[in-house]
Amino acid sequence: MSRLLIENIIFAVKIVVIFGAVLTAVPFMVLLERVLIARIQQRVGPNRVGLDFIPGLGFLKGKFIIGGILQAFIDGAKLFLKEEVRVRAVDPVLWRIAPLITLVPAIMILAIVPFGPPIGLNIFGDWYKIPLAITDLEVGILFYLAVTGVAVYGIVLAGYSSNSKYSLIGGIRSSAQMISYEIALSLSLVGVLLIAGSFSLSRLIGIQSEGVWNWNIWKQPIGAALFLIAGFAESNRLPFDLPEGESELGAGFHTEYSSMKFAMFFMAEYMNMFSYSAILTTLFLGGFYGPIPLPASVYAMIDQPIFGIVSGVGSAVIGVFWFSVKVFLLVCLFVWIRGTLPRFRYDQLMDLGWKVMLPAALVNMVVTAAVIALVAKPISAAPTPDGPALTIALLVAGVVQVVAIDRILTARKRRILGHAH
Repeated sequence: MSRLLIENIIFAVKIVVIFGAVLTAVPFMVLLERVLIARIQQRVGPNRVGLDFIPGLGFLKGKFIIGGILQAFIDGAKLFLKEEVRVRAVDPVLWRIAPLITLVPAIMILAIVPFGPPIGLNIFGDWYKIPLAITDLEVGILFYLAVTGVAVYGIVLAGYSSNSKYSLIGGIRSSAQMISYEIALSLSLVGVLLIAGSFSLSRLIGIQSEGVWNWNIWKQPIGAALFLIAGFAESNRLPFDLPEGESELGAGFHTEYSSMKFAMFFMAEYMNMFSYSAILTTLFLGGFYGPIPLPASVYAMIDQPIFGIVSGVGSAVIGVFWFSVKVFLLVCLFVWIRGTLPRFRYDQLMDLGWKVMLPAALVNMVVTAAVIALVAKPISAAPTPDGPALTIALLVAGVVQVVAIDRILTARKRRILGHAH
């Protein structure tokens, strides 16, 4: 068997395992959201379809998530078996492909995310280095920005093809929201790219490997905050879910959808939530590295080949664990925000995107470039971070920007309230 054929088989297996694991996790993300929001609102969440039917486990009924853990499977089966209703006036082709255009980009983002350090695998006497990512693109960030820009077309086409005023308004809102926040999202990443000198996600993780004090969130606090807020807007999550707008648009862009096509839009929303959490973890929170780096001797011990077949398992397990913990906490943050904040008015959404986030992203980009030019030592074509000096300088610059933004917004709010009175 040729080496190229084996590498292609490994590539296919990685696709099946990674995408299968994430798609399987989506129903449980829905269940987690229902349970957490129920706790936030001090009410009973899903607790009827659990494991209490198993003899001896009746005491688990209603206990946090265990009491309703099968609710995810029941909801999926209900949507799969539900009758699909299509009104006559829709555009049949666009109406059918719109959910796919929304879901596929959310899944494609995960193709470039490293979930852990690579492992070694011995196949027929040859060792293969297997990255725990589907692919490591040198232009990974550009791929990410390109793919996220495509997803909005699914929502716009869903609203347009439904031939419904409510759906059309939801689609138009989504396109305006994407334009407003896509620019700020892209500019929020410029600072990180200037620090790393690369578009590769593996390079961006590598410069954060020395512990929590070396994570990019300290070097780019403004960039991380802008990326997080734009992530809420790009994934149509509260308080940015105006394309749905149940209170004024019925159900928004997916009003005329039912059954699995309706479910695909919600799968895309939760996949986007997971994807943004994974990218945020990779860019700003150290990726799969833990907050405290372990000594090299520990890694040498836990990465010893097992039966001469596989090596690097210890590092991979630790990396996947820390990556999963960070993504889980960010997903919980998405849920917490949904259970806490009301939906923005449309003028508030536009005001935040154009008058606050865009200027803040531009200023952060200029300040970051100036600090790197003054502090970092240029080597070859890319600047190399000069130890803690660059981190401290960027952190101070970020804090100054946060204080300045707070003062400006406070003064603006007082001026508006003064005019109101």
